[in-house]
Amino acid sequence: MFNTVKRIAVGLAALSISVGAFAQSDRAMDLDALLKQLEEGQFAQSQQNKQRERDFQAQRAEQDRILRETREKRDQMLAQSEQLETQFEENEFKLADLNGALDTRLGSLKELFGVLQQIAGDTKNKFYNSVISAQIPGRADFLDQMAQDMGSSSKLASIEEIERVWFEMQREMTEAGKVTTFTTDVVEAGGEKVNKSVVRVGPFALVADGKYLDYNGVTGTVSELVRQPADRYMDSAAELQASNGELVQFGIDPTGGSILGLLVQAPNLKERVEQGGVVGYIILIVGAFGLLLALERLVTLTLTRMKVNKQLKSKEVNTNNPLGRVLKVRDEHPDADVEALELHLTEAILGEVPKLGRNLTIIKIISVVAPLMGLLGTVTGMINTFQAITLFGTGDPKLMAGGISTALVTTVLGLVVAIPMTLLYAMLNTRSKNIVYILQEQASGVIAERAERG
Repeated sequence: MFNTVKRIAVGLAALSISVGAFAQSDRAMDLDALLKQLEEGQFAQSQQNKQRERDFQAQRAEQDRILRETREKRDQMLAQSEQLETQFEENEFKLADLNGALDTRLGSLKELFGVLQQIAGDTKNKFYNSVISAQIPGRADFLDQMAQDMGSSSKLASIEEIERVWFEMQREMTEAGKVTTFTTDVVEAGGEKVNKSVVRVGPFALVADGKYLDYNGVTGTVSELVRQPADRYMDSAAELQASNGELVQFGIDPTGGSILGLLVQAPNLKERVEQGGVVGYIILIVGAFGLLLALERLVTLTLTRMKVNKQLKSKEVNTNNPLGRVLKVRDEHPDADVEALELHLTEAILGEVPKLGRNLTIIKIISVVAPLMGLLGTVTGMINTFQAITLFGTGDPKLMAGGISTALVTTVLGLVVAIPMTLLYAMLNTRSKNIVYILQEQASGVIAERAERG
């Protein structure tokens, strides 16, 4: 059908070409010549179609050959697959028999290897976290590989491997009782790696340059603690590193670093004060101001008391002290009667009392106001705490820690300022009154002496 249509199309094309040529040519073409031309075009097209059919037949034979070879190969693979499946099943039965024979021959050794594998795994974990591995690296890798090999149930531990496990455990116990010095790379707090001399205190601590170190078993690195413990622990670390065998008091952490981690996380005095916030700083400023006033009064009253005591022992009147200025009134009014002299002495004493009690009222006010300011900080902190609870609930205690810290710290600061201010006020007030009592006593003696003479 397709060939017929194609032939008609070719004929029509030839006819159009012939008609065009007939129109352009000056010589006319008859119908017989046109028919002959059509027959020649049809014969050429028939020859091309036959050639195409021969090519297709040849390709079809090649495709049949490939298909036949593929089917033969498939049949061979299926036969080989069945053979391998049969062999796999036979091998499984043989393997089960061999495993049973192995278990029978092992007997109690199987339990021994199981215990050895468990001990190797537990010891590996201990070595990873032990600071002794900072001095003796690579121990945990051997135990890890040994535990994995024995867990595969295809390899048994040799006598040498069992003896090495024994040796490593014995070496761990031996090194745990020693204080040794070795050299290794230490990552400082700034991130720089420096080779340093490190002192190891058994399995408890590592010290270098008077600072505590931390050992990371995963990466096998030794680094300085970013936050160091209190100064007393730092001093003992420096003494330990500088010692030449003598006994040194040194704090150890038997938990493997847990207590030391909690110790360095505890806030110091500066951080405690910062938790008090603005109210805490105000309390400290007021307390410092009161302390300066108290020190000034303490020095002044002490010097004044020394001058008064000196005046008591001297018959010569000196006006550099309150008693001398009071006694000077007696010399200034030698002819005054008893009542007039008493009034003059009372006036002089009253003039000295404000000087002796200067700033004591301010100190007393600070001792009263400080705990009230601490109470103010407590109320403010609790308000912040309840606001955090309102916004975020009670699921995360850290959200409430800030407000509670402010509340407690300000209360402590208020009491820390109030207690010494109260004691200082009582002491200074007593000293001031004692000097006033001496002035009154001496004034009464002068009045009595004048009365006797009169």
